[in-house]
Amino acid sequence: MEGSLTKELTPVTQAFLGSILRLHPRVAAFDCDGTLWAGDAGERFFDWEFREDAIFTDPEQREALSRFWRKRYAAYKRGEVDETTMCGEMVTLHKGIAERTLLNAAIRFFDEFFVPQLFPEMRELIRRLQQNGCDVWVVSSSNEWVIRAGMRHFAIPENRVLAASVKLDKGIATDQLTRVPSGSGKPEALRDAIGKQIDVAFGNSRWDVELLEVARHAFAVNPNPDLESHAHKQGWQIYFPDGTPRRASL
Repeated sequence: MEGSLTKELTPVTQAFLGSILRLHPRVAAFDCDGTLWAGDAGERFFDWEFREDAIFTDPEQREALSRFWRKRYAAYKRGEVDETTMCGEMVTLHKGIAERTLLNAAIRFFDEFFVPQLFPEMRELIRRLQQNGCDVWVVSSSNEWVIRAGMRHFAIPENRVLAASVKLDKGIATDQLTRVPSGSGKPEALRDAIGKQIDVAFGNSRWDVELLEVARHAFAVNPNPDLESHAHKQGWQIYFPDGTPRRASL
């Protein structure tokens, strides 16, 4: 990860970072989509992989898969498929594909479309937390390959990534889910992985409420309206990164 971005940060952002660092957290947990960057990388990757030949190289197969999964996703958007099921299926659909192929595609995708959408202040926050000896974890319901691709830009190692994933068979993806951290699945994944109190947690949507509730200190970053409302009621700190539509006072 590049060096400090301190000189580029606004006074409001400096105050936000300071309010966290003064807590001297030992364990921090971050949601990813909408919290560390603008937009939903998992959803965008799901659309992208059916338009590009990086994963499904046969055009006829890709078209058939695209028709089926776009209908399935439309049903999810209508509320006919629950969040955890859909997030799981967005990973298990890759059964039979080499993990290296999936990760290479995710890196290509993320670097092209999401690097410009990273929130610089969140990168700086993670850099400072790590510098201070804080154990930083990320937890996401998006597929593990995309999240691992994103974490290359935050210097967060693979063993600190908890995302939607499947078992591998000699490096080949299966359809056996290992985890889908969404809603209550986020703190559960963290408990299974580290078994420690979360000192600070960061999220942007209602799917992060359970994660934020288990932390000693919760921060709603770039929150959707539903989480923003809930954060006000809970007294959680709210922060809108530079360039996002609204900003909340500290």
